[in-house]
Amino acid sequence: MAIITGLSGNEIFCLQRQGLTPGDLVIGNSVISLGLIGSIGSGLKTLVGGEVAQVTRIIHEGRLRAYARMVEEAKRHGGVGITGVSNELVLHGTNIEFLAIGSCVHRAGAKTEQIEFSTSADGQALYCQSDAGFEPKQFVFGNVAYSIGLGGGLIGSLRSLARGEIKEFSQIFNQTRHLGLKRIKAEAREVGANAVVGIQTSILPFAGMQEMVMIGTASEHPALPEGFHQSPITSDLTNEEMWNLVHQGYMPLQLVLGVSVYSLGLVGGITSFFKSFVRGEISELTTLIYEAREQALAHIAEDARRCNADQVVGIKTYVYNLGGGIIEFLAIGTAVKKMPGVGTHSDTLLPQAIIRDRDTFINTAETTLGSSLNQPTNSANFVAIFVGFGVFAIWLFFVLLQIFMR
Repeated sequence: MAIITGLSGNEIFCLQRQGLTPGDLVIGNSVISLGLIGSIGSGLKTLVGGEVAQVTRIIHEGRLRAYARMVEEAKRHGGVGITGVSNELVLHGTNIEFLAIGSCVHRAGAKTEQIEFSTSADGQALYCQSDAGFEPKQFVFGNVAYSIGLGGGLIGSLRSLARGEIKEFSQIFNQTRHLGLKRIKAEAREVGANAVVGIQTSILPFAGMQEMVMIGTASEHPALPEGFHQSPITSDLTNEEMWNLVHQGYMPLQLVLGVSVYSLGLVGGITSFFKSFVRGEISELTTLIYEAREQALAHIAEDARRCNADQVVGIKTYVYNLGGGIIEFLAIGTAVKKMPGVGTHSDTLLPQAIIRDRDTFINTAETTLGSSLNQPTNSANFVAIFVGFGVFAIWLFFVLLQIFMR
């Protein structure tokens, strides 16, 4: 029977260098009502802001069920591992589907097989990780659902009248983002790993809240001291970046992040509004964004100091407009340190490990006739369309009424 796999030609080439051959695509899912999450999200917990623990638990259990069902399917298909594991949320009207997908791999020449590992890394990334000395153990994730809350909103609204950092918002955002990191480390610790590599972070809006989820691969590296089994290293470096750093003797220590939320202030907002009508620099916005950036980077520097890092590399920065003259600045990177006995197995990476596959399926009809189910904001779009039609209908009714009354 033919093997049905999600692995590309480049992935298969890289896996073959590790003595692995492609296996079948495997899927696991779980569907729940979005109304369940919405009813909890509108409850008392969201009034005070911060994590909405019940929603975090529901989403975590849904993601876990989907992953477990994928692993069970992999056991039926046979193989030694599952690569390229993803764990997504897909909206189906008022229901939400948790979807886990991966591809099995076999060990060449093996007579009997059982699942030994799962990883978020695809075949190319797995080659980079393995050549850098990381042995994959298990796909892991950490998530947190949170709300700014009515309380935070009221305080934030008052604070937003004055220019500067809104500490209530900064604190909520910093706490929630670090909770996701703490939880992915806890999952790695439970499976006996001393590292989580290839971490990808996503922020998904739905049901009036947001979920931040980190996914990665819990791994074992022999050069790390025993203490890292209690506090695994974390890295959001791409696997190619990590390979290059390990090749130079550096080891990732910790994913570091910093958040600052700033307000332009009532007076500054009015001033910048009028200045926007004329050509030239809007100094109020320039200094505000600069200060927000500096504060976020200061949070990163503090995280790096606590873990005794040599450098922080791969810093990525994001600016979000939260409305009302309020902006969020997020900075994220990986703290690294030079360690003895750290290096790669090979002197150079395979070209096939860094070549990006090109998309050969292009659906231009989707942009005009449909919408992607993988966008958690679809329900909001439908509501907006419905409200728009409602407003138009009311307007049309009054116009016709005036005509008939004449």
